[in-house]
Amino acid sequence: MPVPRTAAVSAVVAAALGAGLLAGTSSAAAGPSAPVTARIHDIQGTTRTSPLAGQQVTEVPGVVTGVRTYGSSKGFWFQDTAPDDNPATSEGIFVFTGSAPTVAVGDAVKVAGTVTEYVPGGLSSGNQSLTQISKPTVTVLSSGNALPAPVVITARSVPGRYTPAGDPAAGGSVNGLTLQPKKYATDYYESLEGMNVRIGTSRVVGRTDQYNELWATVKPHENKTKRGGTLYSSYDDQNTGRLQIQSLIPTAQQPFPKANVGDTLTGTTEGPLDFNQFGGYTIAARTLGTVKDNGLKRESTRKQRTGELAVATYNVENLHPTDPQTKFDALADGIVTHLASPDIVALEEIQDNTGAKDDGTVDASATIKKFTDAIAAKGGPAYQWRSISPENDKDGGEPGGNIRQVFLFNPARVSFTDRPGGDYKTAVGVTGPKGHPALTLSPGRIDPANPAWVDSRKPLAGEFVFKGRTVFVIANHFASKGGDESLLSQHQPVPRSSEAKRLLQAQAVNGFVKQLLAVDKHARVLAVGDINDFDFSGTTKALEAGGALRTAFRSLPKKERYSYVYQGNTQVLDQILTSPAIRDFDYDSVHINAEFADQTSDHDPQIIRFRP
Repeated sequence: MPVPRTAAVSAVVAAALGAGLLAGTSSAAAGPSAPVTARIHDIQGTTRTSPLAGQQVTEVPGVVTGVRTYGSSKGFWFQDTAPDDNPATSEGIFVFTGSAPTVAVGDAVKVAGTVTEYVPGGLSSGNQSLTQISKPTVTVLSSGNALPAPVVITARSVPGRYTPAGDPAAGGSVNGLTLQPKKYATDYYESLEGMNVRIGTSRVVGRTDQYNELWATVKPHENKTKRGGTLYSSYDDQNTGRLQIQSLIPTAQQPFPKANVGDTLTGTTEGPLDFNQFGGYTIAARTLGTVKDNGLKRESTRKQRTGELAVATYNVENLHPTDPQTKFDALADGIVTHLASPDIVALEEIQDNTGAKDDGTVDASATIKKFTDAIAAKGGPAYQWRSISPENDKDGGEPGGNIRQVFLFNPARVSFTDRPGGDYKTAVGVTGPKGHPALTLSPGRIDPANPAWVDSRKPLAGEFVFKGRTVFVIANHFASKGGDESLLSQHQPVPRSSEAKRLLQAQAVNGFVKQLLAVDKHARVLAVGDINDFDFSGTTKALEAGGALRTAFRSLPKKERYSYVYQGNTQVLDQILTSPAIRDFDYDSVHINAEFADQTSDHDPQIIRFRP
């Protein structure tokens, strides 16, 4: 059976109540009361949370539309065959059994149990909740019944606005707002929670991942990228047509399809509309369409010309020596074939020599040697490298991994200016007479004692010389978005708590660039790396403040501005920013990973070519 990640989110309801993972009402805390005879639309109500949360219900009728027998979120969906006339009330609901349910699709049942609001990820996540019946008693009345006709979700049925603003009196929560399914996409989906739904042939906007799930859109033209994704280019344009697709079908019967972004999920996909932590509204497919391969190919950038300096950045996703050689080879092929062997490569997520084993090791020379050997074996340059090992367990990332940024450079085309003294705690500075800035340490870390870098990677600055011209490169890996609430948070607009740290980090880098520009306004400076934020974000604005830097993404057509795909949204996380002296350049986001089911990293590398 498929075991999607989302199945691991649910836990036994009794334990979840004790841990505070369920959103209830005062009636839940007041003790048991007489069971209420109810229909599903009475339970679901007209808001995101049930008016009967915490209460016992009985004699709830319906027909089983889907059964989940795997993972820890075992249960079934059933739907009322006598709906009311209110479009805001769902007629379907999930029954959490905790063990493999004994019902089958098509069974007519009556259910008794407790109405609960399960919050995937816990109350502190800010997530919306899933209305369900737990601790059930199920009576099967008959079998082989026709299923309720599916609600067909189409481009026309899904509103163009994503979500309402939350109620200020409720801390910005949308939970208590009456659903307006004709006005907001999330209200529309919520009004169908637990119901049997169907989509027709749809564009894949999120690749098949290791958890057997993909993303499709019912809006074929919504913010479509050149390669078939759905561009996320504004906090106010969340792409309303996206739905996650999982499968209820045993893999032995029908393996989950392997799809890349831009492929087509053809035919009919039908099943109950679920809600989970890692995807929000999800079709738990009882009938799954077929993937049509639309032939997406990995891009290859052009070779730099004689007078051009090529600088790239690449997040290699927790690379360590015990990774399979195939990963090293694929990453090396990315450098040599798809990036055309840049002169300088800033790497992010190079782990220490023992990987995630938390044994005090911080040296990464074995990791880097294995990677540079793989590059050479692919016909690439004999790259040299520079880096600074972090203090053990102080730079965040996978525990024990001690990820850091590393400069690779091709000594046949560019030289590195070594100035000793750089270590994990010593800050690099700027020196030199007017018009001739230099780093006090090379490589050196920028302001490592700044609280902005607590449990985060400190920027690595290096001084290079290409054809007699000095170029400063700052390799960055800003704090992740971990801790942010999802686009489907109950709080709207969505709080982005992690941005506060990235703003401080961006200000530190911006301030350092301004030190270089104060000595020479024509200094050639590149800030590169995994910025972990969008090109339209406050983080990017802080990096650009005062004209010190400008994101090179703006040189690309809008539909080509992305390096990452998350929950069906094609977006920017990796960037290269340039100082004012670097005006004429050729920039490329080289799409070799983010859109593909078989990816070596989850990030696409970036490259810039210019004449210093």
